[in-house]
Amino acid sequence: MPRTSIPYLAVALVAAACAAPPPEQAAAPVGVETVTNWRMIDLSHAYGGNTLYWPTDTKGFALETLAEGMTEAGYFYAAKEFATAEHGGTHLDAPVHFAEGGDDVASIALDRLILPGIVVDVSESAAADPDYLVTAEDVIAWEDRHGPVPAGSAVLIRTGWASRWPDALAYLGDDTPGDASNLHFPGVGEEAARLLIEDRGIGLLGIDTASIDYGQSTDFIVHQIGGAAGIPNLENVGDLSELPETGFLLAALPMKIEGGTGAPVRIVALVPR
Repeated sequence: MPRTSIPYLAVALVAAACAAPPPEQAAAPVGVETVTNWRMIDLSHAYGGNTLYWPTDTKGFALETLAEGMTEAGYFYAAKEFATAEHGGTHLDAPVHFAEGGDDVASIALDRLILPGIVVDVSESAAADPDYLVTAEDVIAWEDRHGPVPAGSAVLIRTGWASRWPDALAYLGDDTPGDASNLHFPGVGEEAARLLIEDRGIGLLGIDTASIDYGQSTDFIVHQIGGAAGIPNLENVGDLSELPETGFLLAALPMKIEGGTGAPVRIVALVPR
């Protein structure tokens, strides 16, 4: 995918949505033909009985049927209620998760949730080392191929761990309920996080594992760095193998929970055909 795809797509979206038409012309609507020119890739795991949570969140996902069947009036009606911890399944971390006074889920600006995306693929390194930490050199290698990481972009880390979902032992490295002391899965290293967040000024960071910090982390330094900079995180992202390394638009819209430190999120990538 050529590097011009990101600016082309961004310009097209902005022009379609924001440009003022000449006085003698009506604004051209964004029609079905525009949407059909994008391939839409779902990057979310479904919530259900097999959803994985941080080991200390032992309640899991609950879905209770309140009503289901034919009513006395002769029509079908169904309703359910659900319960979930904020930080299970495919979810978003708000800055306040690790930064006192940071934005909660409901306060995150939309331009941190809908933005151009890139993929940094470290799946080969992660396959050889389940405790692999993404390095600054991994980021620089991406830049050698594509140019500087764009400011304000969403950076998705592909480790290949999504293929292990929902096997808790394979995905987390340990499936002991209530114990998070022996987890093994890849994450982002501190130097790579500082390069992306502090130097490149990205808008969002996501990964296809249970945490942007690797399983053996005890200080969650990447969460701390991102929270201090107001950066939301995406965790337990779905299969990234269909995405190009650059040239797509990412939309990651969480449930809008007032005061929430995190929330379930549906993530979609829009890739020009």
